[in-house]
Amino acid sequence: MAEQTRRLVLGGATAGVVTRCRDFTRRALSDWAWAPGSDAEEDALLLVSELVTNACLHAGGPRELVLRYGPGGLLRVEVTDDNPEPPRPRAAQDRTRPGGHGLVLLNHLAQTWGSAPLGGVRPGKTVWLELPAPLPEP
Repeated sequence: MAEQTRRLVLGGATAGVVTRCRDFTRRALSDWAWAPGSDAEEDALLLVSELVTNACLHAGGPRELVLRYGPGGLLRVEVTDDNPEPPRPRAAQDRTRPGGHGLVLLNHLAQTWGSAPLGGVRPGKTVWLELPAPLPEP
């Protein structure tokens, strides 16, 4: 199978962007034959929500969501924003506030994840994660 790519340009929006990205991802996964309501789909949607929420909270909003589905059944999710700082766990003294579990979820649910600075004249980064496709149902 050749890689298939879906791109959603968001331009730094924050209002309603998490729902918009989840809906976009749900449609792509359906097109790629991921079972609706499966654990694999729910994990992918949760992680998209976490990446987009972090871009809203810490980077002024996501610029773009890219989904890549390719050989070997690997889903790659990429969220680009304008903040060049890589994601980092919340400091111990900040853990008394609600939230701050996005990176814990990434570590637990994603096969792998990371971030890369944007090249060129615009500051920013892309935070990415990879998930295996669900196994076909017997």
